[in-house]
Amino acid sequence: MNNRRRTAASGLLIAGFVLYFLLNEPETGHAMHIMEGYLPVGWSLFWWAVFLPFFFLGLRSINRIVKDHPEFKLLLGVAGAFAFVLSALKIPSVTGSSSHPTGTGLGAILFGPLVMAVLGSLVLLFQALLLAHGGLTTLGANAFSMAVVGPVVAYAVYRLVAGRRGNQKIGIFLAASLADLSTYLVTSVQLALAFPAESGGILASLAKFAGIFGLTQVPLAISEGLLTVLVWNWLQTYNGQELSQLRLLKKEG
Repeated sequence: MNNRRRTAASGLLIAGFVLYFLLNEPETGHAMHIMEGYLPVGWSLFWWAVFLPFFFLGLRSINRIVKDHPEFKLLLGVAGAFAFVLSALKIPSVTGSSSHPTGTGLGAILFGPLVMAVLGSLVLLFQALLLAHGGLTTLGANAFSMAVVGPVVAYAVYRLVAGRRGNQKIGIFLAASLADLSTYLVTSVQLALAFPAESGGILASLAKFAGIFGLTQVPLAISEGLLTVLVWNWLQTYNGQELSQLRLLKKEG
């Protein structure tokens, strides 16, 4: 398939994502998985400090990729758009939180976890500013769980399961699903640290938050894993050359 057809197909996918948001008018809400102003100031600043080094390392990684392989720009856009669409599909959860797919596993498999530290945090920033999802003061905490921990888990799981002779589709499914679940496990830890239970302290609070998140997040994670495999099939069809350059195109064993 020539470059023109691949570019046209990728452009249609991005155009579809844009059209989705044009037809779905945003409403004001507190939809971020830790909403605006919910964390105490000290914890908000702490998570910003933990997150920012990964963000700057991610910027350096993206600059290197774009400089060495400008043909990957479109694939970077697809990874960001995929995370944007999936993470915008929020449903209510415990007070001060929401449940949603994360969409960070795909980009982590393609380009590594540091790239998603930038793309994932920009996704959350755009949702806070453009979709009225809130969460600017808690952006550091949300970005650390979704754009740092989730992609690291996805990348490690994919490398472990897929390997040289492993099953790639199973690796992709598990990577995307566990990236989703690990994001919400970290969110539960963040909330438990900020709001320990009067009886049982942090561990009791963690069990409460993780248990409630689990009701909605487990089926969402399974759905995200299956959807990511479908998108991967699409990429194999229309972006096989780029996947080969990334050494990610392989036959199932």
